[in-house]
Amino acid sequence: MSRDIYQEPLVSRYTSREMQELFSEKTKFTTWRRCWVALAEAQYELGLSDIVTPEMIAQMQANIDNIDYDLAAAKEKEIRHDVMAHIFEFGTKCPLAKGIIHLGATSQFVVCNTDLIIQKKAFALIKAALLQVIQNLSEFALKYKDLPTLGFTHYQPAQPTTVGKRNTLYIQDLVMDLEYIDSFLAQVKARGAKGTVGTQATFIELFKGDNQKVRDLDLLVAKKLGFTDVFAVTGQTYPRKLDTKLAETLAGIGGSAHKFAVDLRLLSNLKVQEEPFAQNQTGSSAMAYKRNPMRSERMTGLARKLMGLPADFAATFANQWFERTLDDSAIRRMDIPQAFLLSDAILKLYINITSQMVVFPKQIERHLRMELPFMSTEKILMEAVEKGESRQEMHEVIKEHSLAAGKVVKEEGGDNDLLQRLASDPRMPFTMEDIQGMVGDYTQFTGRAAAQTSEYIEEVVRPLLAGRQDQMKAIDSSLSV
Repeated sequence: MSRDIYQEPLVSRYTSREMQELFSEKTKFTTWRRCWVALAEAQYELGLSDIVTPEMIAQMQANIDNIDYDLAAAKEKEIRHDVMAHIFEFGTKCPLAKGIIHLGATSQFVVCNTDLIIQKKAFALIKAALLQVIQNLSEFALKYKDLPTLGFTHYQPAQPTTVGKRNTLYIQDLVMDLEYIDSFLAQVKARGAKGTVGTQATFIELFKGDNQKVRDLDLLVAKKLGFTDVFAVTGQTYPRKLDTKLAETLAGIGGSAHKFAVDLRLLSNLKVQEEPFAQNQTGSSAMAYKRNPMRSERMTGLARKLMGLPADFAATFANQWFERTLDDSAIRRMDIPQAFLLSDAILKLYINITSQMVVFPKQIERHLRMELPFMSTEKILMEAVEKGESRQEMHEVIKEHSLAAGKVVKEEGGDNDLLQRLASDPRMPFTMEDIQGMVGDYTQFTGRAAAQTSEYIEEVVRPLLAGRQDQMKAIDSSLSV
């Protein structure tokens, strides 16, 4: 690695080798050649055997991976056109075929179809990682489905939930992301063989005005490239509207990960739950005791970048004048790989974090005990009404003592004495013994949290994972992230 020029951190620090290879020059240019082979094969099979021969096609197939990158780069520097440079370079390897490479096509024939092929493969990696995170969180949620913990609204203590139930919320977000990927992929079609502005004029000329042959060519090329369908109409490029949906779909994963990562950072501050911490990891250069949630922080930062990308794609789509303008080229070269690489990096961290999260039940219990008097007031209110008391009057009594007890805690640093205050008030129909009997068990305040967790995992998540085993891959979740 060169130390004297800028290195892209997404490649040098954060992302998987598989995703990096998908967006490499080798993948792009070999896929261009596969597009040229598919076009030549389809033209031959549909009757242009007087122009395209089996020998030409065989020579092209044999040289798909045989690329002289230096020669192509030199030619591009000379003519300022990357596709034409690679047509020239491919022709030097295939002298029999050099006259029919790219026959009737425009540059976007290889560029657009290649982009779409790579995007489909990249989404397969994203789906595999998403499924791994869902599996990790599901196991964690079941393990802690019964463990009561403080719930929060407005980041203020609220009714208890369970650690497991809270994590089903993160799972549900990811399941939605998975469904959005499926929806997006259902819209992905090949650009096919459409010609310079999408009218297929050159192919009509090649096939002597035979409209059906040209339609057949379009679909046959697409099928050879792994697609089941083509966009019915295009300009010079496939519709850039599709790119906006790609960006929104991946940004949605960023949003889900960001929410989880920030929550974990807050839980870490409360000392109730943490991300894995390696044996020799250093939290701070100055404060040796610190266990900073560095992976969650990194995930937050990467997700923030990913969530900001859709604006670029929307502006690019909106500015595609008529059949096409070239201001999409430079930004797409950066933004499409970055969107996938960011998603890959985020999910790599998400897998790593969720594989060995740490929970501290005693600290959770401590927080529950501190807030228990306030949390129990709704139950006390309901019990008082059952004894025939006025709900409004009891509400005022409880509010009065709650504010007074809160003042002691916040301003004096004292203990929460709300329950003692309520038991001592003659307006309340309960003794201290009665109140302690109502609030002794934390689980009674968690409602159906444990049951909801089990039901969600068993009825939704496990069937989903079982039905997608073919989409899952072994992913490295070591703590070296």
